[in-house]
This record gives sequence, C-alpha cells and structure tokens, in this order.
Amino acid sequence: MTIVVFLVSLLGSMAIGVPVAFALMFCGIALMTYGGIFDTQIVSQRMITGADTFTLLAIPFFLLAGEIMNAGGLSRRIVEFAIACVGHIRGGLGIVAIVAAVIMASISGSAAADTAALASILIPMMRDAGYNVPRAAGLMAAGGVIAPVIPPSIAYIIFGVAANVSITQLFIGGIVPGLMMALSLVVTWMFLAHKENVAILPRQPMSVKLKATGRAGWALFMPVIVLGGIRFGIFTPTEAAVVAAVYALFVGMFIYRELKFRDLYGVFLTAAKTTSVVMFLVAAALVSAWLITSANIPAEIGGFIEPLVDRPKLLLAAIMVLVLIVGTALDLAPTILILTPVLMPIIREAGIDPVYFGVLFVMNNCIGLLTPPVGIVLNVVSGVAKIPLGQVIVGVWPFLLAQTIVMFLLVMFPELVLVPLALLR
Repeated sequence: MTIVVFLVSLLGSMAIGVPVAFALMFCGIALMTYGGIFDTQIVSQRMITGADTFTLLAIPFFLLAGEIMNAGGLSRRIVEFAIACVGHIRGGLGIVAIVAAVIMASISGSAAADTAALASILIPMMRDAGYNVPRAAGLMAAGGVIAPVIPPSIAYIIFGVAANVSITQLFIGGIVPGLMMALSLVVTWMFLAHKENVAILPRQPMSVKLKATGRAGWALFMPVIVLGGIRFGIFTPTEAAVVAAVYALFVGMFIYRELKFRDLYGVFLTAAKTTSVVMFLVAAALVSAWLITSANIPAEIGGFIEPLVDRPKLLLAAIMVLVLIVGTALDLAPTILILTPVLMPIIREAGIDPVYFGVLFVMNNCIGLLTPPVGIVLNVVSGVAKIPLGQVIVGVWPFLLAQTIVMFLLVMFPELVLVPLALLR
C-alpha cells in the first residue's frame, strides 16, 4: 500500500500539472500522512538540511562557468579550432560538432547550454553548405547530451549527493562512456552523411591550424585544469567548479575581451535563475528521499524483483529499460532524484558497483533528454535552429539509437567502465 500512496501522490500531482518540485513535496506529505507522522517541521527541516550541503555548491559555479564560456567567446573558439582540424572531411561540419561537443562537455557539463551554443554557431553554416538540416539539428542535440556524461557533470553531483557515492569516482568513471557516445555519433553521422551532396571545406594549412589552436588555447586548457586538479587531488569537485567559473571569467574578460562588465549582470542572473530551479528541486526531492527510505519502499520493490537480484546484468538491463521509459516523461534531474533512493538499495544488494551504476544511470537519463514528448534538448535545438520540433525528432532518431546501443553494451560488458575506472582511481 505504501508504494501505491507513493506512486499515486507523485504521478497524480504531476499529471494535473503540478511542477515537479512541488509534486515531490506533496508526495512526501502524503507518505507522512499515511505513516501517521505528519509534521510541517519535518518538511522544512529536511529541505534546509538537504540543500545545506557543501557538495551542492558545485552546481551554481559549473552553471556559471557554462554561461560565462558562451558569453565570453570560449565556445566559439573551440568550434573554430575543430573546424580548422577536421572541417575538410566529407561531412566535416558534423564531425566538428561532435569534437566541439566533447571539448565543451569537459568544461560546463550542461546539456542545454552546450547544445544551444553548438546549434547557434553550426546550424547556419551547415544549412548554407547544403546539409540535411533536421539531421544536423538531431546531431547537435545528441552531441549536447554528452555534456552530463563527461566530467565535470552537474548530473553526477546530484546523483552523488542522493546516493552517497563519491563524485570524484563518478567523474572518472564517466570519461570512457562519454567518449564512446561521441564515437557512436561519429560512426552514425559518417554512415548517413557520406552520400550527401554538400560543400566541403578546404583543408587548412598547418599555419591556420596552429593559429586556431593558439586562439583556442586558453579555452582548451580549461578542462585540463578542472579534470587534472580533481584527478590529482589538488581540489575537490566543488572547488573545481569555482576554479572553472573564475578561469572562464578571467579568460572571457581579460584574454578574449568579449565579455564586458555590462554583460555580467545578465550572465549572473541567468545562472542564478537556473541554479534556483535546480536547488529547489534537489531540496524538495530529498524530503521524499528520506520518507521513501523511512517507509521501506526499496525493500518492498526489492521483493518484486527478488529473482533478478542474483542476475545483476539482467537486473541492470531491466532497470535501464525502466529509466528509458521514465525519461520520456521527466527531465534529467527529477528522474535522478526520484529513482535514486528507490534503486540504490537494490543495486547494493545485487552487488553492482554503485559508481558503475551511477554512470549508466546518468547516461540513460541523458538519452532521455532526446526522447519525446518532453525532450528538453530537442526543444532547445528547435528554438535555436528555427525548425519544427517534429523535424528535429525525425533527425535525432539514428543518433538516439546509436547512443542507446552504447549504453546497453556497457550493461553487457561492465569491464568497459570498471577497468578504466580501476586504472584511473
């Protein structure tokens, strides 16, 4: 009966249009009422306690770093660097988008911000060169969702806090899967684009490549500082977020000089608005998470899937299918916050490495950003590229399928994540 109360209160409130954060709070109140422990102080105390976490400070600073990166010219120089290096290949602008997406992912970790930056720069160029625009838009969206998989990632921070798993280990574990997602996009794009009659950019001489590298050098050095500092223990993920924001601000204002003092208010305001939404969602979800644990819901669900506990790969595959379905209706952060406290006890009971599961779980939720009807990233591309959402959905399907195949390969062959993770630990 507790599971019924949980599902009806949560899904019912969202079905009538209640915002997800308030739906989570209502779910918590419903569980408290059913358990006979209703107390308004519990709600407020749990929200304050949940948000009052040093680790969560990384979220506003990584969001700020992404906003500054786009406003300060770092994103554009990364794209120019990729064009100089691989733009001459047939279908080269698509390869440029993927390379730029990987580099930008290692800086900001925001799928929407990276997608918007890539689409605004590359879609007009690809349209003029004769590319299939819906397919190109689909590629931008699929490239953008790599951002939360490759560290630094806001999604890993949220999962790490909710699941009590090392965020540093999640960052390290996400490197190989993120690169595999990018490789799947390269293969799929080359297969689809090699017959297109498009203008091919001329091969750039080495002098131009070196000049583009020099112009982008400050931007390219940013992930080295952030990831290198985390890997070698120079600073924590939260401190890395502060370093990333300060570094992006310095480069944008004093090196590239594209970010002016008059622009700072808008940049900080946008980052603050996004942060407030995410943090309120986290605080509300942690109320529900505490009550889910108190009501012993994971144990009840574990009883239903008891036969799968001794078959971890089958259990993990079943969970991934469930998350794919949930991802069609919910955004990344709510899915992580709702399902993590339910699934983690089951994952630990089955003996599955929590870091490995966290990487796959975040990857799956990122793929959910590409699935209609919600598809947040699809809406971003549609708005930036000024093409109908239906055309973007048609264009993204091959890339969505490719990344889903990569995810299930990682389910079947966990060594692809665990071996690199063991080597990098």
